[in-house]
Amino acid sequence: MAEKEDKDSDLKKIKQLIEIMKDNELVEVEIKHGDDKIFLKRSQPQPPTVTAVPIVGPNATTAPVQANAAETSQDEAKSSGADVQAEHDLVEIKSPIVGTFYSTLSPDSESFVEVGSHVSPQAVVCIIEAMKVMNEIKAETSGTIAEILVKNGQAVEYGQVLFKVKPD
Repeated sequence: MAEKEDKDSDLKKIKQLIEIMKDNELVEVEIKHGDDKIFLKRSQPQPPTVTAVPIVGPNATTAPVQANAAETSQDEAKSSGADVQAEHDLVEIKSPIVGTFYSTLSPDSESFVEVGSHVSPQAVVCIIEAMKVMNEIKAETSGTIAEILVKNGQAVEYGQVLFKVKPD
């Protein structure tokens, strides 16, 4: 009878751990207590879908034109307009959680991606450590990494832009 109560108590503790994992968006938990060890892993929550929406305003590409340098100013206006449009065509990969950004699997390994790297939707672009759990962050888009906005070991916030990708 005591054995059944112990199993019921253990089961309740495991269910509580699962609830804690869900509440804190944890993917893995490993607990060691003496000779006892428990390891729980749940499927990784999918980060929010990222879409790029170009923002176009009536004065987005205008630049001041000086009377004595009209040609130069027009060329600058065209190139800055192209830069603004190119910036709006990029897809942002945002952090789905608060944690520490890591660009490599370990300190002596190569970066997951660099500027110019081609990524597929399932490609891992970084790891974010949250509460001692390493969470793989996937690109969720196809394209070329145009910009990396965070540094290895940097703390990141939920929704912070990590990468900008030029879509295929």
